[in-house]
Amino acid sequence: MRVTSGAFCVACAGILWGIIGLFVRALGDAHLTSMDIVAARAMVAAGLLFILLALFDRRSLHLRLRDAWCFLGTGIGSIVFFNYCYFTAVQMMSLASAAVLLYTAPAFVMVLTRIFFGEAFTRRKLCSLVLTFFGCVLVTGVLGSETPLSVAGILFGLGSGLGYGLYTIFGKFAMDRGYSAQGITFYTFLVAAIAASAMNGTGAIFAAAQTSALPYMLGLGALSTVLPFLLYTLGLRTLSGSRASILASIEPVTAAILGIAAYGETMQPMTLAGVILVLVGIGIGSKSK
Repeated sequence: MRVTSGAFCVACAGILWGIIGLFVRALGDAHLTSMDIVAARAMVAAGLLFILLALFDRRSLHLRLRDAWCFLGTGIGSIVFFNYCYFTAVQMMSLASAAVLLYTAPAFVMVLTRIFFGEAFTRRKLCSLVLTFFGCVLVTGVLGSETPLSVAGILFGLGSGLGYGLYTIFGKFAMDRGYSAQGITFYTFLVAAIAASAMNGTGAIFAAAQTSALPYMLGLGALSTVLPFLLYTLGLRTLSGSRASILASIEPVTAAILGIAAYGETMQPMTLAGVILVLVGIGIGSKSK
């Protein structure tokens, strides 16, 4: 039962990450850059979590300095590094190609959890990984793309996959040291907010917060950041890192469905086949240990 609830939490997290495009597009229309959005996301998430924890769960704010490296890993090594690499890759190649490289994350997680946590590299996990990855390839439509790929773009794309996967690794380390899901999520975004603000500045963010963009900032920080990261980190309590990473691959499927429902995008046969592959892969992965 605990494993089932963990899988449910991770799947819900993937769905909530999948709707992020709603908020990102609106904030882009408000003339915020990609890194502005990253910084705003982290600032709102850290602020909301601090208020909630200060009011209802002060124990989760306790931090042992010797464990700070875990949150430098989740905040800078994962959140900031992943976003920087991903947004750079998007500028150097098609969005579809960048998205496919981002979803190499489960492969990185599978290897790293084997090294650091001794998780078994089973045939079922491998089959699930292959199905979900090729499903993501079909969902993003990269096979029909004529955009050439550069070596630098590929490296940044792979870097985004590595950075995305590092949250699972460092989050596992923090969880094993007794930190709660809400504490891990708070310190992750506190570190990310400080780092992103130092790199990018906050002038444009505070200016946009005084306009109609504010609700989208709050939505991005609450619905597509705080809640899914809490759910995903809770899932890590009962699931292996590799399994959780595979289950979260429901994200691009959600994004594809959102594109159809909200923006009138059409679902091509290849996209539908990709959705089916991802769901089958997730089904297989949900039964692996």
